[in-house]
Amino acid sequence: MYVGDEWAEAHHDVELMDVSGRRLAKARLPEGVAGMARLHAMIGEQLGEDADDAQVLVGIETDRGPWVQALLAAGYAVFAVNPLQAARCRDRLRVSGAKSDAADAHMLADMVRTDSHQLRPASQDSAEAEAIKVVARAHKTLIWERTRHTQRLRHALRDYFPAALEAFEDLDAADALELLAKAPDPASAAKLTIGQISAALKRARRRNVGDKAAKIQQALRAEHLGQPAVVTAAYAATAGSQTAILTVLNQQIKTMQEQVDAHFGQHPAAEIILSQPGLGPILGARVLAEFGDADGRYASAKSRRNYAGTSPITRASGKKKVVLARFVHNDRLIDTLDTQAFAALTASPGARAYYDRLRARDLGHHAALRQLANRLVGILHGCLKNGTLYDEATAWPPRSEILAA
Repeated sequence: MYVGDEWAEAHHDVELMDVSGRRLAKARLPEGVAGMARLHAMIGEQLGEDADDAQVLVGIETDRGPWVQALLAAGYAVFAVNPLQAARCRDRLRVSGAKSDAADAHMLADMVRTDSHQLRPASQDSAEAEAIKVVARAHKTLIWERTRHTQRLRHALRDYFPAALEAFEDLDAADALELLAKAPDPASAAKLTIGQISAALKRARRRNVGDKAAKIQQALRAEHLGQPAVVTAAYAATAGSQTAILTVLNQQIKTMQEQVDAHFGQHPAAEIILSQPGLGPILGARVLAEFGDADGRYASAKSRRNYAGTSPITRASGKKKVVLARFVHNDRLIDTLDTQAFAALTASPGARAYYDRLRARDLGHHAALRQLANRLVGILHGCLKNGTLYDEATAWPPRSEILAA
C-alpha cells in the first residue's frame, strides 16, 4: 500500500493508494497522537487480514519530527521527498498550475508507487545522534545570530561613532562589549580612563594590557565627523541594545558549546570522527548531526558525497559537457565540511599536498577546498563503514602506488 502525506503544522492530508494507482481512502488528520491513531486505523481497515504481511510505503516532504518518527516506529517505509522533486512531479501531473493539499497527497502517494526506487528512504537515527543534532544546530544558530547582531552594531557605529571601529578589532569580544555598554557615544568614550580600559581588558584575559589600553584610549579620543546630539543619543540607545544582546549571545554560545561537548563525547562514533584531520569536538558534532548515524543510509561513499553536496554534477548534451558545483545542499553540512577542509591543510600533509596539486592545475581556492572536502567525506565514510580510525598513510598513499594500481 502507498500513502501520500501532505503535512502542515496542524494537520495532515493523507491518501491511501493500491498498486494499480486506485485511491482507497483519503482524509485530513489532526497532528499528534489522535491523527496517527486514525492513520493506523485507515491502513488496517484497507489491509484487513493481510496487515501482517503487507508493506506500507509513505511519501512525505520531510524527514524529521515526531510524526515521521512515529511512522518509522510503526514499521512503515518512509520516503522523504525533496520539495523540489515534489514540485516537478506536480507540474508533470497538472500543467494547469492548480494546487491543493489533497491533490499533493495523491501526487506523493503516486510518487512512492512509481518511483520509490529513486527516492531516499528516511532512516531512524539513534536518540544520541538526535540529541547531538539538537544542541549542535542550536549552537551554530546562536553563532549565526551573533554575526548578524555584530554587523548591525558595526553599521550603527559607522554612522555615528567611527572611532569605536578603530578602537576595537572584534566588536563581539567581551572587552569591547563591556566598554561600549559603559560608553556608547563618542563623548562618554573619550572620558574613559586607562584604568577603566585596562580593567575591561584584564577581565577579558587580554595580553599586553598596558599597550592595548593606551591604543584604545588614543583611538577613542581621536577627532571624527559626528552627528547632532539628539541623533547620537538615539544611535547610542540602539547600540546599547545590540551590545546587551551580544553579551547574552556570548554567554549562551558558551553554554551550548558545553552541551555539544558533553553529548558528542558519549557517542560511539566520536572517536572515529575526531581522528579525521580538521575535525574537533564542535565540527565533529556537526558532521555527525547532519550525516546521522542510521545504518545503511549511505550505500557508498559516492552517496554520502552526493548528500553532502561536495561532489560535482555533470550536464552533458550533444557536444557540450559542463561540470558544475552543487548549489542545492545542506547549508549547515557544507559549511562544516568547508571549514574542515581548510583546517586539514595544516593538520594533514596528504590533504595539503592534494590541495597544492589542485591549485597547480589553476583551480581557485574555493574549488580546490571543495574537492578536498569531497575527498575527506569519502575517507570519513570508509572509516565509519569499517570502524577504523583515520590513518594518514592509508588515506593519502604515494602517487606512485595510485598510478601502479
